[in-house]
Amino acid sequence: MPLCHRLAQPSDLDALRAVMALAIAELQKGFLDDAQIAASHAVMGLDTQLIADGTYFVIEADGQIAGCGGWSHRATLYGGDHAAALRDPALLSPTTDAARIRAMYTHPDFARQGVGRMVMALCEAAAQQAGFTRTELMATLSGEPLYRASGYIPIERVNAPGPNGASVPLIRMGKQLGG
Repeated sequence: MPLCHRLAQPSDLDALRAVMALAIAELQKGFLDDAQIAASHAVMGLDTQLIADGTYFVIEADGQIAGCGGWSHRATLYGGDHAAALRDPALLSPTTDAARIRAMYTHPDFARQGVGRMVMALCEAAAQQAGFTRTELMATLSGEPLYRASGYIPIERVNAPGPNGASVPLIRMGKQLGG
């Protein structure tokens, strides 16, 4: 089934949140235990600033959302609207900072069908067009294989505390663009 892409709109919010909830609940299995998956819902999620900035993509297959993801020229590395402590709207400088790859999710029905690679290519091209030469992201354990295959190198491993006492293991990763 052919995939197409477009920029996300405010009217997509409910559908995007549903895809994200499914992706967190289903695609983390085998990587995290139930408590960590529950904590992931509090740590991850939709950042509507990306939609407002025009840097968040929707990937569709026959009109259904197959996935989503974006990039940012803001300092926030990860975390949705509900994770205020993780957010920093400060603008990044393309000459000194790395653009952020953010909030990548694939609907479980479309896992391992090229959705993530498409999002990565769109984000990296857009960041490069904006003058960035490097990108960084915060990877989940389930996303790490895709990011490694896309040329990302681990920078540091962190544990994000969830409200239920469980920690979510994450990996900050980076990539030099254009090479």
